[in-house]
Amino acid sequence: MTASGDDLEFRDTDLDMAVGPSADAVARYLAAHPDFLAERPELVQSLTPPARWDGEEVVDLQSVMLERLREESQDLRDAANLLISTTRSNILIQTRTHAGVMALLGADSLDRILHVIRFDLPLLLDVDAVSLCLETGETGSGALGSGEIKWLAPGSVDALLGGTDKPFALLEEASDDGALFGETAGLVRSAAYVRVNAGDNLPVGILALGSRERGSFHPGQGSDLVNFLARVAELSLRRWLPRG
Repeated sequence: MTASGDDLEFRDTDLDMAVGPSADAVARYLAAHPDFLAERPELVQSLTPPARWDGEEVVDLQSVMLERLREESQDLRDAANLLISTTRSNILIQTRTHAGVMALLGADSLDRILHVIRFDLPLLLDVDAVSLCLETGETGSGALGSGEIKWLAPGSVDALLGGTDKPFALLEEASDDGALFGETAGLVRSAAYVRVNAGDNLPVGILALGSRERGSFHPGQGSDLVNFLARVAELSLRRWLPRG
């Protein structure tokens, strides 16, 4: 086999058709192409490292392979640490959500539910603001008559969520003029809005969670727990909201 240009020539005596070129032929080829392994670093992983060599003119493949192994080991440690951190964070969020659910289920009146939503959930969930917002609808604020509920104009919920078929919105960056979070609006930099439908003849609304940390909520985030919390709030409200 003859290579073009400055490539070496494998002689017939170098070749064994069963096993390929001889060791001497490979050595001559590598000597003539010093960048061969640098251009194909994946081949280094398949080599058996030699004992360490002495001499200034010798490239220490063992050190190259050890450095690659160190990098791979560090990558594995980083991945493991990220997995552990993510798992711990998920468990903590789940525990906080369950505590919020228990507080809602333990409420024995509408006033108590609204108190839990506004004052207890922020502490239990480690957020800065939680608010129940309902559209005025046919029931109107007069029928419910609670200052703990934020009242929205009809159509506001769909606008906030981005459509009639959207159950929630997770906003990496958010701001509020007070319509959703009242006096805590100035703290909110990131928010989650979850649709709440308390039942027939009752206004549609949202459960709004706000955080002062930008990115606390974001579109790629899992929504199972916040949806679960909203569904429990929804069912709890159905027990106490007036109908008719």
